[in-house]
Amino acid sequence: MSKVLVLKSSILANFSQSNQLADYLVAQYQSANSGSTVTVRDLAANPIPVLDGELVGALRPSDAPLTPRQEEALALSNTLIEELQAHDVIVIAAPMYNFNIPTQLKTYFDLVARAGVTFKYTEKGPEGLVKGKRVIVLTSRGGIHKDTPSDLVAPYLSLFLGFLGMSDVEFVYAEGIAYGPEVATKAQNDAKAAIDAAIKELAAA
Repeated sequence: MSKVLVLKSSILANFSQSNQLADYLVAQYQSANSGSTVTVRDLAANPIPVLDGELVGALRPSDAPLTPRQEEALALSNTLIEELQAHDVIVIAAPMYNFNIPTQLKTYFDLVARAGVTFKYTEKGPEGLVKGKRVIVLTSRGGIHKDTPSDLVAPYLSLFLGFLGMSDVEFVYAEGIAYGPEVATKAQNDAKAAIDAAIKELAAA
């Protein structure tokens, strides 16, 4: 039975289109997989500390003593990485804010990207150490950006996730949310249909 980790990052809580899609996915997945394990981490409700000059010292190998703040950051980073490695399916709710991902999601990435832990450098280049994951990205946008130069979300996430070893990535789009109720409803329905198809694939895997 797959273990699913859901990462929410919208600052809009229950009003968030991406959060609603994440909740729909969880409900549909649990309905189709009784007794399944789903972990939800809301990065907006429980934000990760922003990486700064002090905290970055905790994430790099060093014999120097850590400050209390660095110890907390290192412990949190270890927890996040263990959680990520322990799940088979990673669902990332990633709304587009000003053409990119929310700050809350970026700070999460900053704490899980650790040399020697989630990736390493080899003679052949970088190698991701977070392997064997299926990733589903739920991305909502006010406008229409898919497959255009203004979509920085999908290329960035594909690059970053691949860098950590996660190359099996599917994007589910809900676009044109700001174009009015009819367009928003269609976007949600299309995204839910894509989620239903993804869940069927997971069940057949």
